[in-house]
Amino acid sequence: MNYVELDSYTRKWIFTHASMPVAEDDLALIKPFTQARSAQIWREHISAQSPDADHFEKGDWAHNDKIWSEAHDWQDAWDSDEPELPEELLAFLDWEDNTTVFFCYEKYNVIETKWNVFKRNWKNFLFFDDGPILIGRKKKQAIWFSSKGTFKCALRSD
Repeated sequence: MNYVELDSYTRKWIFTHASMPVAEDDLALIKPFTQARSAQIWREHISAQSPDADHFEKGDWAHNDKIWSEAHDWQDAWDSDEPELPEELLAFLDWEDNTTVFFCYEKYNVIETKWNVFKRNWKNFLFFDDGPILIGRKKKQAIWFSSKGTFKCALRSD
């Protein structure tokens, strides 16, 4: 089994919080991985050696500062009443709505969903903003969110 039932997910509340509830249809497509599967996704796509974004090391593709764009603000869009992601993020990601995405909080906490589900519910995902990275399956683009209310874009290497 690769997934944890959403009802058993330790951070389930971010998707069921009264101030920003997620639609039932979308909840069905938000799939937290087990710790073992999360670790495998993290190892294959983020880092074989670092447990989270605060500890990237030489050899991790994300450690290379030269690949990352300048920082763009996400906090203002998150605080607004409008549901849209920041324009700079949407301009960088040309993914189709049904693209499978991985929202990687850290080595043992990765969620799979579809790009259109993430776009509608991105504010929920960012209730925890301690360095998560968004990647798409078979896509090179990556978004690294900072708890400072900014994000950076990059093309990742394999």
